[in-house]
Amino acid sequence: MGKKNLPADGNIPDKLYFKIGEVSKIADLPAYVLRFWESEFKSIRPKRTPTGHRLYRRSDVESILEIKHLVHKKRFTLEGARQHLSAKRKPATGSTSAELLKAVREDLEDIRDLLDR
Repeated sequence: MGKKNLPADGNIPDKLYFKIGEVSKIADLPAYVLRFWESEFKSIRPKRTPTGHRLYRRSDVESILEIKHLVHKKRFTLEGARQHLSAKRKPATGSTSAELLKAVREDLEDIRDLLDR
């Protein structure tokens, strides 16, 4: 059996882990860029095998594709991309922790009511 042809258009195959070469082909980026971005972005944290090989999860690949879009298409700097991603992951401003807890509690009560039926 030969190697699978991986798409270079950003489509992510349906599998749990990807080797660095596979991610490189999916994202159309050299492996050294992926290794550098690991040190620059907290959202990219591949697992390591006992032999030291990187195994990227789907979420890592999605983060890489998002970073590539910001840096290559929208012309963000790496610092700008980092700030954009961190701001995107923070909860909406103006929401206090008490409001968030109240919303979670209401959602859990709704789930409990559904299960009781």
